[in-house]
Amino acid sequence: MDTQALFSLEGRTALITGGSRGIGLMIAKGFIAQGAKVYISSRKADVCDAVAAELGENCFSLPMDVSTVEGCQALAQAYAKHEDQLDILVNNAGAAWGAPFESFPEQGWDKVMDLNVKSPFFLTQAFAPALKAAARADKPGKVINIASIDGLRLNPWETYSYQASKAAVINLTKRMSATLIADQINVTAICPGAFPSEMNRATRDHGDAVSQTIPNKRIGHDEDMAAVAIYLAARSGDYVVGESIAVDGGVVNASLPQSWEPA
Repeated sequence: MDTQALFSLEGRTALITGGSRGIGLMIAKGFIAQGAKVYISSRKADVCDAVAAELGENCFSLPMDVSTVEGCQALAQAYAKHEDQLDILVNNAGAAWGAPFESFPEQGWDKVMDLNVKSPFFLTQAFAPALKAAARADKPGKVINIASIDGLRLNPWETYSYQASKAAVINLTKRMSATLIADQINVTAICPGAFPSEMNRATRDHGDAVSQTIPNKRIGHDEDMAAVAIYLAARSGDYVVGESIAVDGGVVNASLPQSWEPA
């Protein structure tokens, strides 16, 4: 058994939305380190181009706004000008919105649900031909959706559409996996906890305080995110289908309930 090869991405091509920062960037760096050719996409072309240049000769920029079906299709068409197959699609681009229940706006609902739920579905649909072209029984294609532990348990903030969207992604992952497995394409999801990013500014700016709320007493590191994504993308994850993995230091599955005693 060649356990070293289990985690290799040599010869594989990946596309990561939201790949120029945060969790997407963590995954991009990990994939490149394991030998993959990586395309990153984000809305801001100048940032996407600069990050791709910084990551080196195995990273390429394909800027696109994937918040609409047209944008998803345009990204697939742009990719097709460079490659005719795709081994790994990471649906990472996302948005959040917080507001009190009484004043939560329709815009905060539609923006989040469109980007977090609709886009992963239609982007996977648009890339299905390229994924099918690369997929084989001994090397299945991979679709990795980035959900959140907020889709598994309540958080303390009034982020109604975000929580709903991430719960939807987890169930969408299962439904998509049931269809695409027939084409030798595995669909899975990652549910990150506290990783520092522009979206998770509390963790980015107050990591020490956030660490005290986590069972293993630290926030997530870049390597933690890269490791689980590599596991799912490589040979190591070939028998994992429809699963959503919490990467959170124990927040979901190892947090003890608050004790209560009568006065």
